[in-house]
Amino acid sequence: MKVAVPTETFPLEQPVALTPSRVGVLRQKAGLEVEIQAGAGAGAGFSDAQYQQAGAAIVSDRAQLLGGADIVLQVRTLGANPVVGQADLPHFKSGALLIGFAEPLTERAATVALAQRGVTLLAMELLPRISRAQNMDALSSMASLAGYKAVLLAANHLAKVCPMMVTAAGTITPAKVLVIGAGVAGLQAIATARRLGAAVSAYDVRPAVKEQIQSLGAKFVELPLETAAAETQGGYAREQSGEQQRRQRELMARVVAESDIVITTAAVPGQKAPVLITGDMVRAMPPGAVIVDLAAGRGGNCELTEADQTVEVHGVTIIGATNLPAALAPQASLLYANNITNLLLHLFKDKQLVWNPDDPITRETLVTRDGKVVHAAVRTALGLTAND
Repeated sequence: MKVAVPTETFPLEQPVALTPSRVGVLRQKAGLEVEIQAGAGAGAGFSDAQYQQAGAAIVSDRAQLLGGADIVLQVRTLGANPVVGQADLPHFKSGALLIGFAEPLTERAATVALAQRGVTLLAMELLPRISRAQNMDALSSMASLAGYKAVLLAANHLAKVCPMMVTAAGTITPAKVLVIGAGVAGLQAIATARRLGAAVSAYDVRPAVKEQIQSLGAKFVELPLETAAAETQGGYAREQSGEQQRRQRELMARVVAESDIVITTAAVPGQKAPVLITGDMVRAMPPGAVIVDLAAGRGGNCELTEADQTVEVHGVTIIGATNLPAALAPQASLLYANNITNLLLHLFKDKQLVWNPDDPITRETLVTRDGKVVHAAVRTALGLTAND
């Protein structure tokens, strides 16, 4: 069987789905032939020569690469690259397996189009959060990089130093950092801000993460809210009611007003991001403060966020970051390649691709197969009928 890795075509998407170090693993453990589009790894610092040395073939023609592939590995499949990615659709052969980020819960047209083409789609963002899938969890890998980079961006834009400094001329107090959302990105942001010497506080609607926040040396912000149902079975934050969000914003206003840096990471899979920071809250922040909104791609946690833009409002810099891992392309590629390789090898037994519908990893990531959208939650989210 042939595995193809095309160049990513989404704007500024520098990472590549497979690194040279993983080529040999797929060849040895699954018996796969690996083909790489010429220049696919250049943005992440991997040359064609490195892939060839690892045993991969280099193919210049993208249509030829995709048309001859039994398995295609991408960072962003059609659903996560709906404009430019359309050009690839006619080249996939029926029965081909496509693995990558796919936005399956929101991108109906792309998901249905892949099904109609006969492509079997596995969506990386649907991997279940179980222990056996931890080494395949690309969402967590990318979130960790995003949390790290968010703090560095904020520190770079902040017009003051992060750590406390004791000098002969006097003492400089540490910057105050607030992290909203203590998932993987939030926890990495906390750890990074602490390493920079900032005074860090964090808030999450899930009370269970309090201990994790405190273990990193941050203060857990206590807000008297009803949180019994704040977490889904998979460990994600559950969407809060309108009244809960209103009350949350009221209680959060004082904490935000005291912060020099705010990193927001609150997101609900398949839903618009909750607005937690209003324009009035931004106005109350100290001049020169910075907000990095990691939920910008889903509407933003800050009311004034503009996706992929850095704006200054009321003297506060608001960074609408939607793809920070792409700015760390070598490390993002290494982590993602490990994740996607582990998932692919999970599907192989004795160098044969085996579909096991009883396996939760296979069942939860499988979106399309045999010409149909087969994932129950995706069908519901997209409003698909029995005829779709």
